[in-house]
Amino acid sequence: MIFSAFERKLAGRYLSLSRRGQKRETFITVIGSLAFLGIMLGVATLIIVMSVMNGFRSELIGKILGFNGDVGVYAFSGPLVDYRGLEEQLSQIKGIEHVNPVIEGQAMAVKEKAATGVLVRGIHARDLMVRPLIAENIRSGNLENLKDKDTILIGHALSRKMGLDVGDTLRLMAPEMNVTAFGSVPRYKDYRVIGVFESGNNMYDAGVVFLPLEAAQAFYRYPQNIEDGGVGAVSNLEIFLKNRDDLDTLLPHLIDATDGNFRIVDWRQSNKPFFEAIMTERNVMFIILTLIILIAAFNIISSMIILVKDKTKDIGILRTMGATRGSILRIFFLTGSSIGFFGTCAGVFLGLIFCLNIEHIRHFMESLTGRHLFNAEIYFLSKLPAIVQPGEVLVTVATSLSITFIFTLIPAWRAARLDPVEALRYE
Repeated sequence: MIFSAFERKLAGRYLSLSRRGQKRETFITVIGSLAFLGIMLGVATLIIVMSVMNGFRSELIGKILGFNGDVGVYAFSGPLVDYRGLEEQLSQIKGIEHVNPVIEGQAMAVKEKAATGVLVRGIHARDLMVRPLIAENIRSGNLENLKDKDTILIGHALSRKMGLDVGDTLRLMAPEMNVTAFGSVPRYKDYRVIGVFESGNNMYDAGVVFLPLEAAQAFYRYPQNIEDGGVGAVSNLEIFLKNRDDLDTLLPHLIDATDGNFRIVDWRQSNKPFFEAIMTERNVMFIILTLIILIAAFNIISSMIILVKDKTKDIGILRTMGATRGSILRIFFLTGSSIGFFGTCAGVFLGLIFCLNIEHIRHFMESLTGRHLFNAEIYFLSKLPAIVQPGEVLVTVATSLSITFIFTLIPAWRAARLDPVEALRYE
């Protein structure tokens, strides 16, 4: 739609009605200003919320895969026995970064009068060193010392909760009991803390501990060093890909390499309910926050209807002077759509500024209110993430402009349909 200089000038004059000081025109401007603020806040809120939810999803995927890998290979029943040949075969597939054996099991961590449940992961120290989430976040101690059968690596939240530090002893109690002549007694072993990690995910930092693979085999009574050069048994093999986006391409190769004799579970399957819940919540939030823009658009249509009624005589004069219905439609469409356009632009600017400085804003609000607005123990992350996706910003802008343009067309079309004779008679 092309606007002439005359149409732009008259639309701009209608946008600044309050300068004339008339109460009715001031009222119209107030409604228009409220519509502008509503659209600006709606667009900004939508961008902020969507960016934060993108950040949550990205951070959680990174934390989860930093611990568990992209693909897990399991036996159909029981532990994975004599896995070395399968490990070497999988490592040769193009696109796989590395494969490592893992033992997983539940245990009770006990320190004096404190006790908590933990997930025990048995793994070679060399395999932990290639995981940046662990290797680059050692707060104290040395990961290389995780090699003796009485050593353990714990998370920072667990060490703080139980008052542990490097060199201290932590007792692990196994789920199975020892049966003796005097009945069943708890089975436990003491381990020396050789390091403390902080991954940034409070759920893992408080509930996951690492043992050397051989120590985990002994603790959970898995077969060790079986005959003919075997390496015992593990819970599963973890596979890390060079590019996570190649997962669908590599899955058929993994199935062929295992001859269908093993169960293959990728990260999407193991965390499907969790991430489906995040996506559902994200879509619902988009719909709810779009309603804010919709409500603000109703202010535009109400202000434009009042403006059209107030300017009925002006419309009649313009029509008698030769202005076409199309020209009248464009004048009032430009007046109303300008509110939506500039409100959307202001909302995008405000939303992007907020997202880029969200951590500073959070700290400021916490210092102002004296309360924690983002508790790591609840949200599993140590900081508030925000990832702005240009495509989502464009969708938000397109949605906002579409709503405001459609709502502006209604009063603009009504103004264009006014009969000039009836308009001049209007009181």
